[in-house]
Amino acid sequence: MFLQKAKVGARSHSNKAGYLFTGPYAILFIIFILTPVITAIGLSFTNFNTIQAPSFVGFLNYVNLITADDVFMKYVLPNTVKYALIVGLGGYALAFLLAWALSNLTKGPRTIFALILYSPSMTTGVAMAVLWKIMFTGDQTGYINSWLMDIGAIDEPIIWLSSSQYLLPIVIIIGLWSSMGIGFLSILAGLLNVDESLYEAAAIDGVKNRFQEMIYVTIPSMKPQMLFAAVMQIVGAFQNGTISTMLAGNPTPGYGAQLIVNHVEDYGFIRYEMGYAAAVSVVLLLIVQAFSVFFNRLFGSADE
Repeated sequence: MFLQKAKVGARSHSNKAGYLFTGPYAILFIIFILTPVITAIGLSFTNFNTIQAPSFVGFLNYVNLITADDVFMKYVLPNTVKYALIVGLGGYALAFLLAWALSNLTKGPRTIFALILYSPSMTTGVAMAVLWKIMFTGDQTGYINSWLMDIGAIDEPIIWLSSSQYLLPIVIIIGLWSSMGIGFLSILAGLLNVDESLYEAAAIDGVKNRFQEMIYVTIPSMKPQMLFAAVMQIVGAFQNGTISTMLAGNPTPGYGAQLIVNHVEDYGFIRYEMGYAAAVSVVLLLIVQAFSVFFNRLFGSADE
């Protein structure tokens, strides 16, 4: 009994080194992640204009968001769902297919094409907006208008960035173009590290083509990378409001490409209704958390 207690005490003493190494991360996590989240949740129950002291209003901000905010329910939420489904889920599927295609190339071409696909995600939002603004300039000097007029598709220039009809599709296109980020590299790394002997065993068991290999061998062998890429892709899609702001300002014309992040910025940094903006950000946090749990159950192992 005494020896068992001594071992437990020794093990407890040895954990100090672990706490020492995790301490800096824990401090940064508390300061830059946990504290802002708790503060936002607290402010979401207040009326706060950044000048006067916050006044407690209970669930009023959440009630107004659901029942009185027509812009949120009519434009912001549908736009965000469309953008997240196409750029998040669609970009995730596209990242897997492109990574799978690159994994079949030799090292040299694979590195070049991976860099080409990854480079847009490293470009800042401002630089991206400048590039695409030139493409979608609303006169005949714009590349898209000029090309469409040359082939006879349109008779006069289209003012792309001032039209609520075209603005969201443009933002989605740019979002897809820049979505091959760290999740794409994670999937590619997972594909390149699948044990080749598994494919040989699968062939013996009756797997006959590459599609069956992907379903029965490749994806089950790289679930951690698939989970990481899915979470990164979805979180990135819900947090991406820079593109529409840089292209058309905030709020966007006719709220055509207004996303939840833009709605938070509108109320928080333009109208200075910080309490209401905090409530919208908490709703966004809950949506992202729900998707994260879904993908964790989809790709996580049973003991996680």
